[in-house]
Amino acid sequence: MEKLRYINSMLLTEFETWYRTRYRRTSSALTTAAFILADLIGVMLSFGSGFFLVNAYDMQLISFRAFVTYWPYLPVFILFFLFNGLYPGVALAPAEELRHFSISSLLAHGGILLSRYVEDKEWDPISIAFIISFILSQFILLVCRDVMRFILDKTKLGGIPAVIFGSGITGRLIINQLLKSRSTGYIPVLILNDEKSAVEDYRGVPIIHNTSIAQEIVERFNIKMAILAMQGMDRDKLKRLLNDSMSVFRYNVIIPDLFSVTNIWVSVRDFGGVLGLVTSHRLRMFWNWGIKRFMDLTLVFIGGTVLLPFLLFIGLLVKISSPGPALYGHTRLGLNGKKFKAYKFRSMVADSDERLKRLLDSDPRIREEWEASHKLKDDPRITKIGRILRKFSFDEFPQLINVLKGEMSLVGPRPIVEDEIEKYGEDFKRIFSVKPGLTGLWQVSGRSDTDYAERVSFDTYYLQSWSIWLDLWVLYKTIGVVVKGKGAY
Repeated sequence: MEKLRYINSMLLTEFETWYRTRYRRTSSALTTAAFILADLIGVMLSFGSGFFLVNAYDMQLISFRAFVTYWPYLPVFILFFLFNGLYPGVALAPAEELRHFSISSLLAHGGILLSRYVEDKEWDPISIAFIISFILSQFILLVCRDVMRFILDKTKLGGIPAVIFGSGITGRLIINQLLKSRSTGYIPVLILNDEKSAVEDYRGVPIIHNTSIAQEIVERFNIKMAILAMQGMDRDKLKRLLNDSMSVFRYNVIIPDLFSVTNIWVSVRDFGGVLGLVTSHRLRMFWNWGIKRFMDLTLVFIGGTVLLPFLLFIGLLVKISSPGPALYGHTRLGLNGKKFKAYKFRSMVADSDERLKRLLDSDPRIREEWEASHKLKDDPRITKIGRILRKFSFDEFPQLINVLKGEMSLVGPRPIVEDEIEKYGEDFKRIFSVKPGLTGLWQVSGRSDTDYAERVSFDTYYLQSWSIWLDLWVLYKTIGVVVKGKGAY
């Protein structure tokens, strides 16, 4: 026993030296304060945008600077954000964040409009400005939050230290995700398990092979969060771990051993004292499908009208830059594997299929790259104007026609060619039980840089977690990805 205490003391001393040089905060207070500041700025920018647009329409209707006088309403917005779970804003699913912002902003703006109507008994230009403010706030609040997350990440001021129980497959997966995406809000600082191993760290995160040391960790370092990620653990051992070690932490997260269930809308049901997790294929429900279709048509009609002159200009550039038609229809697989022609601005030479065959026959390295992703990073068939179009995904705009025809949706799985079916294996039928999308999680999470396993993972998450809010969030993120040109070729 004395030897064990000595070993634990040595391990904790080593960990303390490492930990104190990296982390000084153990609560979410700073992150919460930063998000409140971002939200306050976002609300005022929304107010200003509404007043600016009404002023731009007719300067006699409203004074642009008058929006500043409405700052007393800011605490109302923050209270609504607080009650809707937007603080501390840690590990909140993007679709949920957008939903909470939308509901909170609707209630707060609605309160302003109602109070003004009760006082003045009329709708005036200021009321119109606040309606515009509500509409724009959906986008502005997300942008302000993302900017604040970027600042917190770069300055290393954000993040809540967390202890990870388990270093197996599940534990490594969680650690990888937390290190990859600091926007989740948690930083893995220590791994605890009871394995007899000489491994002392994983990706720079120290490992202590003794879960009973948890009490001392909490007392000495005031770490409040523990994440359990032990796959296939014995039931009795799991019970002891929860009761003896994890219970000393203020907050616990338990990662279920259910990798096939990636659903943010999962709910709990009580079957006579037995816990049940309820999930559903939301796009199999007629009303959800109808809502998604309505959103597709509305956004395409509005966006298509605005973009039409730009699209005609691109078509002209393609036509005069190389011989051949401006549009190119490529056979893809859609809903339930049904074939359709996906339209694009032509970005390759007219005889691209013949040139591809010659390339694959002449160079084994190129064939290997093609068979891995059905894309070539340095494709010699792409024209000069086509390379620009592909970098910013302008070549895909004609797929708005496919959306109007009902062959595609704005958001969904990536449309594929017949040769790619085998890459999806048994997942193909399930993933393509919905329409493919012009954009999707695969695009905002890496685009062409993702492999097939990752694409299946993204598409599975999308199917099981679909909501109108998820679609809107993907469309919002697509703008940034397209501007950066990341992963497109």
